[in-house]
Amino acid sequence: MSQAARSPGGPGTGAPAAEGQRLDKWLWAARFFKTRQLAAEAINGGKIEVEGQGAKPGRPIRPGARLIIHKDSLVWDIQVLALAPQRRPAAEAALLYEEGEASRERRQALARERRELGTLADRPGRPTKRDRRQIERFTDQGETQPPVRT
Repeated sequence: MSQAARSPGGPGTGAPAAEGQRLDKWLWAARFFKTRQLAAEAINGGKIEVEGQGAKPGRPIRPGARLIIHKDSLVWDIQVLALAPQRRPAAEAALLYEEGEASRERRQALARERRELGTLADRPGRPTKRDRRQIERFTDQGETQPPVRT
């Protein structure tokens, strides 16, 4: 294929292709996911809807498209405003889409409720220093052997 036969946009040109941008790449560029792989997994898992239908990672996305994004317990209902050839800072990424007012209020209410209930602090994880010392005290109670000196 000659240079003249290729479309003006596309991979490697830095300009968005005339037919749109891959959905997984747009979600990554708009900073909904840290990697394109995570975006593709979410799309394949049915967590992303385009115009009310499921999609594939390679589906072209255009300005004006309506997306519903389910991530953890949060839901975004957004409209695509622009395409991005590469990932940019969060402030610029926020200009790529417009979130509906109802969607924003629903997300903020859920976040506020989670903060009030303290559900983030109840997650199991690595023990704190205090927890570790309590565990050591508890496990050392059963052992009455003197420490080994070298």
